[in-house]
Amino acid sequence: MIPALLSVIIAFSIMATAVGNIVLTNISVAANTIKSEQAFNIAEAGINYYKWHLDYNSTDYEDGHTGETINSSMGYGPFVHQYIDQNGVDEGTYTLYIEPPKVAGSTIVTVTSIGQVAGSNFTRTIQAEIGSPSFASYGVASDSALWFGNNETADGPIFSNQGIRMDGPNTSTVTSANSTYVPSVALGGNGYTTEPGVWCSDTVTSPVDCATRNTSNWVYPSNNIDFNQINNSLCNLKKIAFSNNSTTASIATASNACTQTPNTLTTSYLPRRGFYSDSQRGYLIMLNSNDTYNLYDVNNENDTLTPYTSALKLKLVADNIAIPSSGVIFAEDNVWVLSNPTFTGRVTIAAGRMTSSNTFSEANIVIAGPLQYGIKNGTDAIGLVAQNSVILAPYAPPTSGAFTFEIDGALMAVNGNVWYPPNYRNNYYYCTQGWTQSDQTLLFYGSVTTRQVWTWNWLDGQYQCGNAAYDPVNGYISGIENTVTQYDYNLEFNPPPHYPNIGGNAIISWREILTRP
Repeated sequence: MIPALLSVIIAFSIMATAVGNIVLTNISVAANTIKSEQAFNIAEAGINYYKWHLDYNSTDYEDGHTGETINSSMGYGPFVHQYIDQNGVDEGTYTLYIEPPKVAGSTIVTVTSIGQVAGSNFTRTIQAEIGSPSFASYGVASDSALWFGNNETADGPIFSNQGIRMDGPNTSTVTSANSTYVPSVALGGNGYTTEPGVWCSDTVTSPVDCATRNTSNWVYPSNNIDFNQINNSLCNLKKIAFSNNSTTASIATASNACTQTPNTLTTSYLPRRGFYSDSQRGYLIMLNSNDTYNLYDVNNENDTLTPYTSALKLKLVADNIAIPSSGVIFAEDNVWVLSNPTFTGRVTIAAGRMTSSNTFSEANIVIAGPLQYGIKNGTDAIGLVAQNSVILAPYAPPTSGAFTFEIDGALMAVNGNVWYPPNYRNNYYYCTQGWTQSDQTLLFYGSVTTRQVWTWNWLDGQYQCGNAAYDPVNGYISGIENTVTQYDYNLEFNPPPHYPNIGGNAIISWREILTRP
């Protein structure tokens, strides 16, 4: 019996030891798993902390320090913080590395956070891209009502603080801040009938049928966008232009920098030329294909003539001027712009007469011909920020024949319109030229932000008006009837240099790094 009993005891001892080892191992694994998750949560807290930090200081990449140097490929750092939980317990530390935006004017900051549990060597590392969305986050954003006709395709997010008539196809969200509104005659209504915040006329059956179309991505009401925050955008751009050149750098830090009007012409600052009420004088900027621009004085405009070489009285100032390192060109006057033939580079052109309080004297940006950038993957970008309006000149498209006239860029009218004008500036009672043939198309690729009206065409009715073209279905049209609006999705978090932001920050992407830096 003794050998049998010893065998049973030994067997049970072996089994007990094995079970004990398994239990101990599981306890150890569970404890390690808990600590690993704690480290991950601490690292995540570091990402959230710096997102909050950027909300209050969007250009601080040194975690509140000054004079730091970038000492690794990961940017500034390391910056070590204790992580104290809600009960006051010291859970560990997170160590931050902050990499500034890689492209001038971009808002994307790369933050690496290493979480470590107190009293252990357990660490987890998270890397996130944090960016502030700009007004270029929308295909079209307006403080006023919008109307997309049935021949207009809307691409990208569309937003209005008033309401939207969407007769054409749309590919993304269409959002109104209001649940209902009363559209004017000029913007698709009759001036007294209340319509939903986003709607489509029952008379439209092609290319989409308003009675059966999918409206699942129509959102109303929604939070409005505070367009007042773009009022200071011109001032900020002017300071950036001043600081980009040694001859004007000292002005950039002055308390009255935005009302300073030096006569110094630099590559980034163009002084005022015309009188404050003069809409026919300023500068022509021709964007070249080698990251440069040609600069002309504009001494007169007759927008009833075509093309721009006939409509504008020009004098060459200089050619092949390098785009400033900041990517910003600020003009204290009107600006005319076109590409030659396409632009390579990244630039924001701003126009504003900052010392005038008269709205009739505010500066415009006029698109005088095709405006295109060469590579449509975020490498190239054009931003236009006008104190008053961004105007497509009547002499910019070809006068006749088949064409696809293209405009690329993020366009912003701080106080006015982004539009093709219904009447000539030189003959206000004469309707501008129209194009109604199916092979005459305007292709817009980019983003529009406007305080007031956005449109590339006008319905003039059944009576002939100036140079308007006749469409048997819709009547006389000024502007290009057939338009395609394509949103440049690269602009969402990689807008043109220093393009105005909506405010706040968002985590664009994040990933765990399995090896510690």
